Amino acid sequence: MKRRTFLSGTAGVALSDAASVPIIDTHIHLFDPTRPQGVPWPGKNNAVLYQPALPGRYRGIATPLGITGAIEVECSPWVDDNQWVLDIAAKDTIIVGTVGNLEPGKPEFRKHLERFHRNPLFLGIRYGNLWGRNLGAELSKPEFISDLKALAEAGLELDTANQNPALLAAVVRLTDQVPNLRIVIDHLPQLQPPAERALLNELAKRPQVYVKVSAVLRRVDGRVPTDPAFYQPRLDELWDVFGQDRLIYGSDWPNSDQWGTYAQVLNVVREYFTRKGPAAAEKFFWKNSVAAYRWKNRGRSTHSPIL
Repeated sequence: MKRRTFLSGTAGVALSDAASVPIIDTHIHLFDPTRPQGVPWPGKNNAVLYQPALPGRYRGIATPLGITGAIEVECSPWVDDNQWVLDIAAKDTIIVGTVGNLEPGKPEFRKHLERFHRNPLFLGIRYGNLWGRNLGAELSKPEFISDLKALAEAGLELDTANQNPALLAAVVRLTDQVPNLRIVIDHLPQLQPPAERALLNELAKRPQVYVKVSAVLRRVDGRVPTDPAFYQPRLDELWDVFGQDRLIYGSDWPNSDQWGTYAQVLNVVREYFTRKGPAAAEKFFWKNSVAAYRWKNRGRSTHSPIL
């Protein structure tokens, strides 16, 4: 049977099975350009993104598609925006946690970590090469490593973005220096092989490292393919390296709106992972996110992500 015929013939069954799998979206952004202080991102010239991205809007888009919860990942370098997100998240139970923005190695890091860690929705921090930062350069500083050890001891995790071979190499070094720190690699589908394959193979040996299958759609020759078959080779590579226990779902909403609708983003990975079987689909869409982030249901059973 030809591959295209197989994909077409099984699509209905796959989507039917997927409808019963709860989904935790581990990568959305919240911001509100109408605030008096504005936002550091996105810019006013971005007609797609420069509008409020708040839980109510996300809920209206995502829940009809089977999304039961989401983790916010901070898109602002302003420390006070950690609290802003926590306050917004407290009002809507679709948000099961947030990955904040703090700078390890800075004198105020421990004070801020203690403050925000008191809130159970605070799951970790994001650090990589965003906002002019350089993870690789910081790894030689004892105060930076000490603060990341404190992060790990607090039971929190570290997200990294945006991916390039230098950042992946830094993550390998970091796992050697702080081996008990859980790390989530964001947006890996955007980085194309073979540049990073050896680094991924090395990271695959480290069970505390998870890969977020986010930012999957990409623009090719001025257009964005939405056919799941186009993305299968890249997803196959990630599956072959990390398997069913280390991959997690993230949409990158609303940043993803620049490439396609939420339904188009979800459809690509939903078709792929549903065909891996019910157990693999459940791990990808919610169970692995519990291991990576240790998020908790808000007032419901901890054994189910139905919120």
